Amino acid sequence: MLISAPASGQGKTTVTSALAYHFRRQNLRVRAFKTGPDFIDPQILACASGHSVYQLDLWMMGEAHCRDLLYRAAGESDLILIEGVMGLYDGDSSSADLAQALDVPVAVVIDAQGMAQTFAAVAFGLANYRAGLTCAGVIANKVGSVGHAGLLQEALPQGLPLLAAMAKHTSVDLPSRHLGLMQADEIGDLDRRLQRAAELLNEFATCRLPIPVAFDPVEGCRMPKLLAGKSIAVAKDAAFSFIYPANLDCLKAMGAELKFFSPLADTQLPEADGVYLPGGYPELHLKALADNRAMKQALRDHHHAGKAIYAECGGFLYLLDSLVDKDGHAAEMVGLLQGRALMQDRLVNLGMHSLHLELGEIRGHSFHHSLLETDMAAFSHSTPQRQRSQAEAFYRSGSLRASYLHLYFPFNPQLAAGFFL
Repeated sequence: MLISAPASGQGKTTVTSALAYHFRRQNLRVRAFKTGPDFIDPQILACASGHSVYQLDLWMMGEAHCRDLLYRAAGESDLILIEGVMGLYDGDSSSADLAQALDVPVAVVIDAQGMAQTFAAVAFGLANYRAGLTCAGVIANKVGSVGHAGLLQEALPQGLPLLAAMAKHTSVDLPSRHLGLMQADEIGDLDRRLQRAAELLNEFATCRLPIPVAFDPVEGCRMPKLLAGKSIAVAKDAAFSFIYPANLDCLKAMGAELKFFSPLADTQLPEADGVYLPGGYPELHLKALADNRAMKQALRDHHHAGKAIYAECGGFLYLLDSLVDKDGHAAEMVGLLQGRALMQDRLVNLGMHSLHLELGEIRGHSFHHSLLETDMAAFSHSTPQRQRSQAEAFYRSGSLRASYLHLYFPFNPQLAAGFFL
């Protein structure tokens, strides 16, 4: 089922994680997905479910690819939970759109603090706002007592059951920062919080699941072996962790051997034909990145040898001359791209984007709080999906390609392979 809500901040991630943790302890094989291009919530869901969490987005990925991911997951799982994004009907490619396109029932999470019968009115409105949407039921969050849970259940109309009632407790709150929740590896007591959340989910009512659904197989295209015999060094540590699992799968399916390294801790690159620098939080690790001169020199040597580097968002910032955090502290970065980035208090750009290059179109998204100052000429510019977003510049310097965009490789594998050739 897809877990949605009236708005952000209702507790979707906490409830979805609690459900995954609870049913996993019931010896069910649980898989979780995240609606939209989010990188952080999936880390929490992965800890709760015990499996890597993939994204589902109709626009960025296409309906057929979303269906294929669900079909494959269904073949090895008892329960699939899909965490929605924002409110149920929010956005041009909303959680409701995804649920209807994929024939997945929706469970609506509602923060029930200070509510009684109005809880049922909100639930009824969400369930009936659009014809054809299958609403499996409601999950009440931050419930005060057994009596409160009973009052909420009695108010719900027939056919809209209360699937779960999660008791209110600060012990399960997840800490956050400017790009959303803190990363899973940074929450030292995450397993304890997930265990407690699962307990609270069953304190006032027994969890119920909707009736099973089936997914038909999707005729997929065979992945071209364009990277056969190639090795790619992929940055992965606390500073660089925003990467779609599907991107790594795509590279491996095209024949690439992946070797992981840490720009924070390692002093040399793995022996590789190309380097992949994903997004993350380089601004939180300025000193460590600046002080690791050996790694910065290794990346410069790799580039000067004519080998490929592909960098996005945080990885892109790492390749600039310098990066300045919100407190005004500047640090010297790799220096392969001219300019500097300055962290801002507010979001600079957000939204889905398409990028057109020689081998066609590829899609992805932008989400950053840094402002770029550079005289570099862009090789190309993205096209935002919505008018309120700004186009993102795509830079090219020899075999180096970089931008703020987080691109989804399976949308155009041939184009993605070109980043590493």
